Amino acid sequence: MAITEQTIRCPKCGHEQTNPLECEACGLLFRKYEQAQERAKERETLTAAPTEPPTRRSGPLARVGVALLLVAVTAALTSFLVAGKGSNTPAPPAPPVSLPTADHVPASPSSQPENEQLPESPPSAAAPVMAVSPIEPAQRGTVAIETPWGKGSGFFLTSTSIVTNKHVVEPDRQQLEEIRRTIRTGRQLIDLEQQSISELRNRLRRMEEGPTRRQLVIILAEKERQLALALPPQEEAEARLREMEKPRSASAIKIFLADGSEYTANSFQVSAKRDLALLSIYTAKAVVLTPAANNQPLRQGDKVFTIGNPVGLRNTVTAGIFSGYRQHKESGEIMLQTDAPINPGNSGGPLIDEQGRVHGVNTLIIQNTQGIGFAIPIQAVFEEFSLTPP
Repeated sequence: MAITEQTIRCPKCGHEQTNPLECEACGLLFRKYEQAQERAKERETLTAAPTEPPTRRSGPLARVGVALLLVAVTAALTSFLVAGKGSNTPAPPAPPVSLPTADHVPASPSSQPENEQLPESPPSAAAPVMAVSPIEPAQRGTVAIETPWGKGSGFFLTSTSIVTNKHVVEPDRQQLEEIRRTIRTGRQLIDLEQQSISELRNRLRRMEEGPTRRQLVIILAEKERQLALALPPQEEAEARLREMEKPRSASAIKIFLADGSEYTANSFQVSAKRDLALLSIYTAKAVVLTPAANNQPLRQGDKVFTIGNPVGLRNTVTAGIFSGYRQHKESGEIMLQTDAPINPGNSGGPLIDEQGRVHGVNTLIIQNTQGIGFAIPIQAVFEEFSLTPP
């Protein structure tokens, strides 16, 4: 039986032959060519295969556990060493309490990718005309006020005057004394801690090498770290207190308009019996708010709004209802009660109705309650400072 040799076609040049090892025309080695093709297929398979995310071996909970364990061990070792040596080492100082101020809250970053293009809206024949809300002029006429002792709000009562709370531009004496006491206590604790660290350093120099000495090295490093964390806020609070204790000056009162422009008060006056202050300012950007007339009282259940700068969030509007007219037990003054949120930084801002008319100056809330805030009637402001309503 005759054996017919198989004809092979070269994959590179197409030459036909019976030699299965090498192309007689171009010299291609058929076996190496097949191996190269197999490796290429393997690379394509690996590239297409989905990859699993790496497994995290440690996380925040693990780190918290280690930190808590370190704190417990440090406390136990400190107690042991102090008891063994008979030393009256004071406890680490508590962090000093910062002076009352409103914190900046950074705006949330946009979740939109940088390179992603937003879809264009379809063209329309004519852009719709948006009606101006009565709240918007009141918002433009509300200002942010900053002083060395705090932050608050105010609004244009006339084209050259801004009304706010007295406690925004002048620290309360009782509050100032409490701040002095807190800062004084913080400084005393820090001084005692510095003495304690100095004593531990001296003791460390006299100790022989061993486990007890190494324990003391760790404790000393931790106490120095805590002291380093406590010093900056203490020094900042002491600097703010020095500013608060300086003689009152209108130039220390900063006023920020709704567009962000900054001014300083030219002069100011405070009420002797009410929590009111009047600042003078000269600017062409003044937006005077419209006061409600005597014949336009609020009714219980009417919707009202507050405008201010709670915790540094400027031009914030909150809504609620008018709860009723209340008489202050001590002064006998009539106050406007509302459940619209009056947060720190809203003090001195306007309480307005749905038509944008001002009915009161936001002034206080009752602590440990929700939805119980008060405002001073706007008519009392004109009476207090002998002004004529527009």
